[in-house]
Amino acid sequence: MESYRQTDDNELIKASINGDKSAFGEIVDRYRKLVARTVKGMLGDSVFAEDIGQEVFIKLYYSLPDFRGEAKLSTYIQKIAVNLTLNEIKRRKRFFSMFAQKGNNEMYEFEVADVDNQEKREAAEIVNRALMSLEPKFRIIVSMRMLQGYSTKETAEILGLPLGTVLSRLSRAREQLKNVIEKL
Repeated sequence: MESYRQTDDNELIKASINGDKSAFGEIVDRYRKLVARTVKGMLGDSVFAEDIGQEVFIKLYYSLPDFRGEAKLSTYIQKIAVNLTLNEIKRRKRFFSMFAQKGNNEMYEFEVADVDNQEKREAAEIVNRALMSLEPKFRIIVSMRMLQGYSTKETAEILGLPLGTVLSRLSRAREQLKNVIEKL
């Protein structure tokens, strides 16, 4: 078994396409945390997130011969993760993160396991309902920008959207969240 730790992504792709399982294993090792952050950031830490994470690498494996190298491998993998996660959201319409806006673009974050009093539970429920009220195209932007910490430029690149579209969707999502939270 050859060690690929120092090998660049393009060489790993070529070796993987030629059937070298350890080369593909190195790709998985390099990018599994990226995939986990993306999927868990959108779906929460659940069995569904684990399933989607595995599905990302299965889809990657079968699509490697079609990878043209126009984008970085990490971007390509991220797009697969986002698309599969959005499909899961559409299928199951599950809540995947809870937060509320404080102002000045700061966010409150709530961990379900840490919700130990009535006030936090109520706040978490309000945030849950507000976030679920967003269309998936807005929810993904909020998740990537505000929860995962991607820059606007990175978010646009990963989603294959113009920078202005990301900015407008983020602005609209914030406004919608604010309105829904105020009503609740």
